[in-house]
Amino acid sequence: MKRAPLAASLTMAALLAVTACSTKANDSGSSGSDNSGVKTDKGVTSSDITLGVMTDKTGVFKNLGLGVTQGNELWAKDFNDAGGACGRKVKLETVDHGYKADAAKTLYPQIEPKVLGFVQLLGSPVVAALKQNLKSDKLTAAPASWSSELLDNPYVMIVGTTYDVEIIDGLSYLQEQGQLKDGDQIAHIYIDGEYGANGLRGSRFYAEKHGLKVKEVKITSTDADLSNIVTGLKGDGVKLIVLTTTPTQTGSTLASNKALGLNVPVLGNNPTFDPALLKSPAASALDKLTVVASSVPFSADLPKAKEVATKYKAAYKETPNGGTPYGYAVGEVWGTVLKKACENKDLTRDGIQAALKQTTSADTGNLVAPLDFSKPGAPATRQVYAAAPDATAEGGLRYVKQLFAAPEAGAYVAPHQK
Repeated sequence: MKRAPLAASLTMAALLAVTACSTKANDSGSSGSDNSGVKTDKGVTSSDITLGVMTDKTGVFKNLGLGVTQGNELWAKDFNDAGGACGRKVKLETVDHGYKADAAKTLYPQIEPKVLGFVQLLGSPVVAALKQNLKSDKLTAAPASWSSELLDNPYVMIVGTTYDVEIIDGLSYLQEQGQLKDGDQIAHIYIDGEYGANGLRGSRFYAEKHGLKVKEVKITSTDADLSNIVTGLKGDGVKLIVLTTTPTQTGSTLASNKALGLNVPVLGNNPTFDPALLKSPAASALDKLTVVASSVPFSADLPKAKEVATKYKAAYKETPNGGTPYGYAVGEVWGTVLKKACENKDLTRDGIQAALKQTTSADTGNLVAPLDFSKPGAPATRQVYAAAPDATAEGGLRYVKQLFAAPEAGAYVAPHQK
């Protein structure tokens, strides 16, 4: 992460072994209160609040992980420059699990005693593997994973809508655009696991409402060449393809869609796109892709998005992606929760959870759709942006529709919604 002065300074701070403590003792398991009566425990000292970042730096979502982490870092600097919370500055403790659940399980005991919560926990298999740990340790975590199946855990704070709702909104948008009609045959290619299954849940719901026939195609996260699958879909006469896949798999699908003359619209969940696709063999086929997400593209023409983009370009050299404004937005939500916990004079893990439940709105400058965390089991929003690949746009995506929620998305009941 040492790619620029800001990145280096923040990462050095993240790598320091910060021992959580009370103001009375340097014991990571102790708790107490400071001179102003603020209760503290793990991850909090008299000067710092340490938040964890468990990300993917080396696996299939490494570019997304880098973007989200850089957004987290930019937020932490701004938050600290503005005074922090309860007179304390935020530090980030970062580890790389490579999008492997077993690696995350090994790393978790090393990072857990040091942090108040997680500002990033990337990957559906990782979050699924750690769900019970989060609950047992009372650790509030913001996953860079958007499965509604995670919402049975009160310690999971999904910033944005969920994969199922994204697909419902996206299919509604494409039908509105005349690219889909009731009764059509569609296909959904999805990674085996919680990420893929949750996206498929959205297709199934929308299909039931509109008489669509869904060809379900399960793959693994390491499958790279999907040309044979697309050949089969052409034979099935599909009119649209939905993807809950990796960016590499998105590229293979789109290239095959064009090469085989299928040329149907393709809809992707937010992790399916990476700007690297614009320089790949699939570049000329990206015009068929629509991406739906609750967070803005890097190129968004919004004041806060422009501010984040300017700071990013001053601090980093990598090609930007939509993970950066999202990572910043997650930080903004954490900042709201931290300040509420300060008002409550409780910077313990229990105090963070109480503050989260009291958060009926969180201002991210529209980097993410408006959020309400007060309804157990329900997505914090049902709104998404629709975007399309564009090589002339920074971050590789441009808007095709501003925030919206389809009527079907409003009627949808998430798996754990109360």
